[in-house]
Amino acid sequence: MTGGITPLLELRELDVAYGGIKAVRGLSLVVNPGELVCLIGANGAGKSTTLRAICGLVPHAGGDILYDGRSIAGAPSYMLVRQGLVMVPEGRGIFGQLTIEENLAMGAYSRRDTEQIARDTEHVLEIFPRLKERLKQSAGTMSGGEQQMLAMGRAMISRPRLLLLDEPSMGLAPIMVDKIFEVVRTIADEGVTILLIEQNARLALEASHRGYVMESGRMILEGQSAQLLDDPKVRASYLGEEEIEQG
Repeated sequence: MTGGITPLLELRELDVAYGGIKAVRGLSLVVNPGELVCLIGANGAGKSTTLRAICGLVPHAGGDILYDGRSIAGAPSYMLVRQGLVMVPEGRGIFGQLTIEENLAMGAYSRRDTEQIARDTEHVLEIFPRLKERLKQSAGTMSGGEQQMLAMGRAMISRPRLLLLDEPSMGLAPIMVDKIFEVVRTIADEGVTILLIEQNARLALEASHRGYVMESGRMILEGQSAQLLDDPKVRASYLGEEEIEQG
């Protein structure tokens, strides 16, 4: 607990191993209710592995994962979705043979409040008008950006309290990246807590309240996003800017 607020998500010295090799080592972070927090780092830093461990998709090897003050380490993914912890995975994970409408309906599989589901679906279609125009289209025939919209829309219909976004801009054209990040901000403004994993460090830090930086499975920096944007190491390593020596 920090400052009297119970974090919605807290990792305490988390370890995750693959075949005896630790991909994540002693990782600690906090996401408070209503925050948009980003986790940045190079390929192979352990960012996606961290999200997969939070969601119960890979076992943790040590430490603890707390959601709303309770340990969820080892809990199955379907139970976490019912508790409002939802992930949009890297690669989107849509069902290509199903229509857009059917994919969106999958987001409500654990819900029984039919009238509210209909309202939530309509709200998602207002946020993503491209989806509304093509409800009967097979999801596999859409562009990468449209598929990302669909994956995010499906997640929103699950009514997340905590939304985990894994590389939402990967492989998208610049104009679509801007649209996706505009939607990320909209979702955050509606009160959904977000943990964002993103290789585009500048966009992630500009969109978020706070940020963490991972390197080789460990946390190396954390702070307010505006401060990290000005940090010489972050600018040199992740923003493509040369570090300028002072003095």
